[in-house]
Amino acid sequence: MQTDNEKYNETVQSNTAFLNELKDKLPEFFTKEGSFDLEKFKNELKQKNVNELSEGYQLDFIGKDYARRQAGEVPSTVIVPDEKQNKGEGKNSKNLFFTGDNLEVLRHLQNNYQNKIDVIYIDPPYNTGSDGFVYPDSFEYSDDQLKDMFGLDDDQVKRLKSIQGKSSHSAWLTFMYPRLVLGKRLLKNTGSIFASIDENELFDLKFLLDEIFGENNYQSTISRLTGTPTGNGTTEFVNMQDYIIVYSKDKSKFETNGIALNDDQASIYKEEDEYGKYLTRSLRRTGGEDRREDRPSMYYGVKAPDNSLVYPIGPGGYESRWVVGQQTYFKMEKEGRIEWKKNNKGVWHPYQKFYLAGRTKKSSNIWDGFGNKGATRELRDIFHGAKYFDYPKPVSLMKQIISVSAKKDSTILDFFAGSSTTSDAVMRLNSEDGGNRRFIMVQLPEKTYHTNKDGNEIPTKGGKAAYEAGFKSVDQISRERIRRAAKKIRQDNELTLPKDFDGSFKHYRVVKPVKQTLEDIEDFNPNNTNLFTNMVNGFSSESLKIDGDATGEETILTTWLAKDGYPFDADVEAVKFDNYTAHKVEGNRLYLISEGWGTDQTKELLNQLGTHQLEVQSVVIFGYSFNVAELRELENGLKQLDSKVTLIKRY
Repeated sequence: MQTDNEKYNETVQSNTAFLNELKDKLPEFFTKEGSFDLEKFKNELKQKNVNELSEGYQLDFIGKDYARRQAGEVPSTVIVPDEKQNKGEGKNSKNLFFTGDNLEVLRHLQNNYQNKIDVIYIDPPYNTGSDGFVYPDSFEYSDDQLKDMFGLDDDQVKRLKSIQGKSSHSAWLTFMYPRLVLGKRLLKNTGSIFASIDENELFDLKFLLDEIFGENNYQSTISRLTGTPTGNGTTEFVNMQDYIIVYSKDKSKFETNGIALNDDQASIYKEEDEYGKYLTRSLRRTGGEDRREDRPSMYYGVKAPDNSLVYPIGPGGYESRWVVGQQTYFKMEKEGRIEWKKNNKGVWHPYQKFYLAGRTKKSSNIWDGFGNKGATRELRDIFHGAKYFDYPKPVSLMKQIISVSAKKDSTILDFFAGSSTTSDAVMRLNSEDGGNRRFIMVQLPEKTYHTNKDGNEIPTKGGKAAYEAGFKSVDQISRERIRRAAKKIRQDNELTLPKDFDGSFKHYRVVKPVKQTLEDIEDFNPNNTNLFTNMVNGFSSESLKIDGDATGEETILTTWLAKDGYPFDADVEAVKFDNYTAHKVEGNRLYLISEGWGTDQTKELLNQLGTHQLEVQSVVIFGYSFNVAELRELENGLKQLDSKVTLIKRY
């Protein structure tokens, strides 16, 4: 028997993700059969006087159709809660850490985090040839399936599969494309993405982001100076920078916060009143286009302290203009932001007050002072001198990105977490300004060792120090960095730390079911009168051979909560029906997962629903835990209720 997700993924085409998004945003152009009405769409464009583009260019690469199809697939994995972490130090945390393939994690987050992320930062593989990147997909589909999916011939299938295990530009683009598509859907309309890269894939990434986010939503390419060149020789250029490409989800709704002023810039704010330090600038326009005829609406009289009318007059006696319109001036006057001064001739003149509090400067696209050496040093300090990462990003860089792009209550997603610099920066900013920013980290459990033919664990080339310190995968280092960074923040800010400072995280592992569970699912027959295998146990931490102490029921429930759009801190209440425990979520959905449901439980459920002791809109069952008789009895009973309760069967 196939799972529901397997059945869905078999129907996915390379344009499924695009069509789903189109249906969501423009449902009026789809027929009831699901076809897109192109003529209706064209007529609407003509009525709105929208010019159609008949010529242009687009990015093309081996694997593009396959990558587009991946963006439309649903998860084939489950979310396993780390109960030891989540019921321990992370119990009250709003931060999340996912261990697993970021493509699968992003698929899970489509339901409960769509349009909820404020900022995405990613530091993906740079594909330098020495950073270890190879295309990871093993193409689980057969050659015949690939031919049917994409209309390929034998040579084209061979060409597609040629990117397996390779680090070509096409392999890198195929890897990045679905992750960026899914990431975009998670962003709020006011949100933005910052992507670090170097010159190896700079232009490919720019083309890719243009296609996914739209050229119009491009914001900037920031050059980050990475350090000072060392060594002798004049035979080649030395690279001293990498780049951060910035796109908004919707340019019309995106605003940056600017960058805080340094001490020198703040020193010009010398005057002070009850609202703090301020400086003043003349309201009369000076420089180019400063005459009345340039902007006639900006020429008007304003009342001075002696009740005389003052007009903007230039140094040569000509009629000038103010820098703001009349309505804006009245608003500033009402808010107390006008200050009157006499010039050396005793003539009154209005000045605008600019307060220091909250002042920022515009961000340029060249960022200095965020070099790699400082980042390596600060990470070594956290791990007592050990070096586990070659090129970590500095916390100061991440603080700058978050400060420019996020509010104090924003959610920041990093799905190439690496050393978890992003989470460190979020916590530090919160400790400094009392903010409630939250982070979501995603990291693949890349091993720091490999197993030789004798079954012995041998550290990888770059993983020796981490392995010898007890870290067998990169995600373990990432999580430990968060713990140690939080501890240091608490120590450094003992007296000033906000009471609600969040220095922890909830942890989830996103994994594929083990082979035996998949075989049991394949052999399952819903028409059997008896159940031979307890499917639920196959999803426990123990059965999946991972840490975390999660039962199979907890794994299935967590996976379904995400599927149904609930946050990971949703209010889940245990409800008893005789000796059977069900789970009610936020008062509107009841989950029946474990085996053991029978006639007595059905009667009790119907009684509670009929007498309104229990009120839910739907009952969701794990189909593998119910035989055909139990299922029919429950189904028929719910149909007889006066209040409509939907039964949802999942496999």
